[in-house]
Amino acid sequence: MPPQRRQTGRKLLRFDRALGARLVAGADEAGRGPLAGPLVVAGVLLDYDCLRDHRVRPLALLNDSKQVDSETRDELYRAVIACAEVVAVRVFPAAVIDRDGLHKCNLRGLREALWACQPADVCLVDGFKLGPTAPPHRAIVDGDTKSAAIAAASIIAKVTRDRYMRTADALYPGYGFASHVGYITQFHTEIVRERGPCEIHRRSWRARAYLPAA
Repeated sequence: MPPQRRQTGRKLLRFDRALGARLVAGADEAGRGPLAGPLVVAGVLLDYDCLRDHRVRPLALLNDSKQVDSETRDELYRAVIACAEVVAVRVFPAAVIDRDGLHKCNLRGLREALWACQPADVCLVDGFKLGPTAPPHRAIVDGDTKSAAIAAASIIAKVTRDRYMRTADALYPGYGFASHVGYITQFHTEIVRERGPCEIHRRSWRARAYLPAA
């Protein structure tokens, strides 16, 4: 295991331990930007009194889900499931995003994920405050690169969403969901213009893919 990657997990764990709390909850999301597929929000509760020795070693590679490859994400997903006291997932399909709006869905999902992780001594969320109906929490800018609990939530959300999109690739063949997982690429844009959107495309997006080719 490369030393630099090993230190990444240790750095994130040190951040959480420095809070001086036993139970630390983190929440993060995956899928804010795609043209198709759900928004997935996850919460993870870590017990730092129990997270020691052999239980913490699998988290050595822990990092923001965007900073690790898919094989490492799958490995970390299994490690988080094994180490965490609570793992909570909320999924918002494209139709719900279109109806309620992405930002409202994201806030709701993050609040629900943190409530599912109670009781926690400290709640952390990546990015921004969630309002008064959320549990007391701290918003950490770029939190998925700083906090182990937030990074763990980002791994759970990303792997859950990618697995959903690989299943969607079989249900809606030809759109390439297994490769681009719903994000906007040249191929994705071209195939939507050619075939039209499918059931899991977000119709509320103002995307070039929904416009006639020039």
